[in-house]
Parts: sequence; C-alpha cells; structure tokens
Amino acid sequence: MIDAIAWKFQTGSQWIHLPEKYGNWRGVYNRLRMWAIDGTWERVLTTLVAQADAEEDLNWAVSVDSTVVRAHQHAAGARKKCPYGFGQAAAVGAGS
Repeated sequence: MIDAIAWKFQTGSQWIHLPEKYGNWRGVYNRLRMWAIDGTWERVLTTLVAQADAEEDLNWAVSVDSTVVRAHQHAAGARKKCPYGFGQAAAVGAGS
C-alpha cells in the first residue's frame, strides 16, 4: 500500500494509471484518504521526526527564492486596453 502511494506521488500520474501490481487504484486511493482523515500520516511524520531527532540525524534546511514567483500581468491587476470599450475577449473575437 505504501509503495503504491509513493509510486503515485513520485510519478505524478493519475490514480487510474496505477500499475496492477499495486492492486486496485480505488482501494489504494480510499486507503490514502482514510489515513489522511484519521491522522495516520500525521502520526507517521511525528514518529519519524522524533526518531531522527533522537538519533541527532535531523537537519532542516529551507530555501526560498522569490525571483521565481511571478504573476501573469492580468493577475497582477494590469489595466486592459481595449478599443471601443469592449472587453478584451470581445476585442480578440472581433479581430479574428
């Protein structure tokens, strides 16, 4: 079950493309959902972090580079210039 869930997130594939060797994709998906709802994943993470900390093998390094975070001009509130007061989509449709 864990291997199936790991495969799904490592590949970024859709659930329906889960290889048959992992079983029915609906079963794996439902188990993932139930474990998320009942807090299983939180307990696993907490246990793993505590174990790594006890072994002094815990090293958190976070790096954020804001130069790669950009918004499209329309998302940033740029003015839309369109002749005749029509919306931008209408102007594009009229020009084609």
